Amino acid sequence: MTRIDKKLQEKKTLLSIYFTAGYPKLEDTVPILEMLESNGVDMVEIGLPFSDPLADGSTIQASSTQALKNGMSTQKLFEQLEGIREKISMPLILMGYFNPVLQYGVENFCKKCEEIGIDGVILPDLPLAEYQEHYQTIFEKYGLANIFLITPQTSEARIKELDAASKGFIYMVSSASVTGSKQGFGVEQTSYFNRIAALKLKKPQLVGFGITNKETFQTATKHAKGAIIGSAFIKMLTETGVSGISSFVKGIR
Repeated sequence: MTRIDKKLQEKKTLLSIYFTAGYPKLEDTVPILEMLESNGVDMVEIGLPFSDPLADGSTIQASSTQALKNGMSTQKLFEQLEGIREKISMPLILMGYFNPVLQYGVENFCKKCEEIGIDGVILPDLPLAEYQEHYQTIFEKYGLANIFLITPQTSEARIKELDAASKGFIYMVSSASVTGSKQGFGVEQTSYFNRIAALKLKKPQLVGFGITNKETFQTATKHAKGAIIGSAFIKMLTETGVSGISSFVKGIR
């Protein structure tokens, strides 16, 4: 059983944190991971910075731009994560866009992920059909879970397709907007959460986009296994750096 699957079986609501590798400072990646694990975070999505992050709001875009200026790259991230499994036991997922993976070489990327101990990837711009036709066998060869996203606009038939194809969990995007653009959830989001819960999907769902505090975390997880916080965490890093992680996590739990 994978680290992701073991974590999903725990009888508690999961908190996953997203942050951009190499931000605020180039060498902050591992210290952030260590602080998140020591403060009881269940899972982490490490963002691969990209020059054209279309799905991201201004906060994550700015962090990505700064990380690239700092010197972050796919190769640099892999170097930083060498030996990470001697320090970190929680599931680690790389999240980003497919272009850097293509540039690195898909098989080389997957092989390196296996060597380091990366559990999965989230690549929002890699379509299901393209993945299944060209890359699924490579990902599975190296034990790398590919986690798909659904949105309020995703049809029921498509959701069931993605549920069957996704490994680990479904990333349930709370709205059609970019990251960091919502404050709280309205009737539309709540109705969507209830609709997905009623489908009784095989894979657990983690809700992302718009989770900013304890209230939104609790609302998002009423019918989901957990929730993902990204932009709010990065804003905190911008203001206080790594030292603010403990109080941030305690404020959510």
